[in-house]
Amino acid sequence: MWTEFGIAFALLMVIEGMTPFLNPSRFRQTLRAVAELNDKTLRMMGFVSMLFGLLLLYLIH
Repeated sequence: MWTEFGIAFALLMVIEGMTPFLNPSRFRQTLRAVAELNDKTLRMMGFVSMLFGLLLLYLIH
């Protein structure tokens, strides 16, 4: 179990690092736009992201 968690975390770090590496100015603009969103919108985005992740895990597994 810990091996899979480590692999998943490593892949997350690689994917998350691609955008600021490839296009730092666009990444900065995106962060500014996200920082201006209200809490309700951010929570909804997080909730949808979690549901999508769970659905993918279900379909893959």
